[in-house]
Amino acid sequence: MGKLDGKVAVITAGTSGMALATAKLFVAEGAYVFVTGRDQTRLDEAVTQIGHNVIGVQGDSAKLDDLDRLYERVMREKGHIDVLFASAGQSGRSPIGSVTEEEFDRIFDLNVRGTLFTVQKALPLFRDGGSIILNGSIAAQKGMPGLSVYGGSKAALRAFARSWLMDLKERRIRVNVLSPGPIDTPAMQKAPEAAREQFKSIIPWGEFGTSEEIATAALFLACDDSKFVNGTELCVDGGTAQI
Repeated sequence: MGKLDGKVAVITAGTSGMALATAKLFVAEGAYVFVTGRDQTRLDEAVTQIGHNVIGVQGDSAKLDDLDRLYERVMREKGHIDVLFASAGQSGRSPIGSVTEEEFDRIFDLNVRGTLFTVQKALPLFRDGGSIILNGSIAAQKGMPGLSVYGGSKAALRAFARSWLMDLKERRIRVNVLSPGPIDTPAMQKAPEAAREQFKSIIPWGEFGTSEEIATAALFLACDDSKFVNGTELCVDGGTAQI
């Protein structure tokens, strides 16, 4: 028996890395999963990799019409949601003095505005007792050069979780933040070697985490194992945020 047997989950930006690994694990644990992605080809590839009990819905979480289309499909196919992993996000690296209006808008439109409406538009479909997981980052806790806009956007999600758990307490819908540290995702693998070594140097164990380790943490927050965990931030970072 799986930890998510009979559950319906929505995972945004589920075409690669941590979110794709999470979708695969959720399905393995008995869930039916809807994944989104902006690129139809990559979305189709992700659905093929997941294999079964999955529907891919093309869309951009920063666009409200795309979110409406996503939830219309969920309503039509399954009629409810038990778990939402709001994973869609963008980064950027500019020190203060070099931040552009375009960069700020791009990051905050998806990471903050997009996450808020991803959650809000899901609520009519949510069954009481469900779980909402927000994709945070330890960049909201640590001072990292060039990451003030990205870190600020993720700090907003931490504030969202604290307020939303109170908004949703009568429905017993939990809201938690999952904050990865340096993870060896496809994007990280494409980074220059100097940048990879810089990231490694701040990890106490000196090695990257894996997308599968993020997935197991997401599973914990999604299932009844964490039914008394609410409004918290779970850092999956090898201790990086603690030093």
